[in-house]
Amino acid sequence: MISKITGQLTALHPERAVLAAGAFEYEVLIPEYTRRQLQNEIGKPVSLHTIYSLDGNPQGKMTPRLIGFLTEAEREFFELFCSVDGVGTKKALRAMIRPVKEVATAIEEKDEKFLASLPGIGAAMSERIVAKLRRKVPKFALIVAGDLPEEQRIDVISETFEALLTLGHSESDARHLIDTVLKTNTKFKDSGEMITAIYRVKRGE
Repeated sequence: MISKITGQLTALHPERAVLAAGAFEYEVLIPEYTRRQLQNEIGKPVSLHTIYSLDGNPQGKMTPRLIGFLTEAEREFFELFCSVDGVGTKKALRAMIRPVKEVATAIEEKDEKFLASLPGIGAAMSERIVAKLRRKVPKFALIVAGDLPEEQRIDVISETFEALLTLGHSESDARHLIDTVLKTNTKFKDSGEMITAIYRVKRGE
């Protein structure tokens, strides 16, 4: 089983990263939050802690997949999240747009409204997540923050992503708009500044 891959990040797509390691290239599925952390790492060596998963379709065909994270804690939390009945890897990958620390804190504090706002979760699923995981996530709410680099900057990006979804943008459009302003290498103190910059770019200013 492949539990970690270290190699050059050769390509980054909306839902996957490609790492070159020796004579091999590995395609690794990643959640949106991880993708944003890797945005400026293309061409550089990176390490991903991985999970091996088998995806099935209605015809019964099973396809092997690798799912990657920047820290062991993120990988462990993802596996825990997937253990909730009805979640699974596909739904969990789509839902992980926020830092693990925030999701774990929401579960611990029974913030079902926050959880329901994650893509693909909804009210009924958020209740199920809280009921099963509330007593299992405190360590993630406490220790994961220290594992994440540039956490404050990433939080601004995450908040901007959520705000753009609220404003009616699709997930792919929100990703594109954020990526556009990130390429300017401008530092934003909060999501308000980033959203202002995004709409300035859209207007061609």
